[in-house]
Amino acid sequence: MKELLETLAKALVDKEDEVEVSAIESEKSIILQLKVAGDDVGKVIGKEGRIAKALRTIVKASSVKHGKKAVVEIID
Repeated sequence: MKELLETLAKALVDKEDEVEVSAIESEKSIILQLKVAGDDVGKVIGKEGRIAKALRTIVKASSVKHGKKAVVEIID
């Protein structure tokens, strides 16, 4: 899931080398923290949060396969 989010985020931003994804795992859930360059935050969030919502939906669908609940946080 971490690699999936990183690949999707790199496709959206201009500064691919500044994309970082960190994972905090527990027994039943995983929190993925996405950090991008300040200029690219708007590109990851999108108008009215549509891109962020789509990213969360894709990661959530992937997490079902692993039997965990996934949460995506976008950090400034």
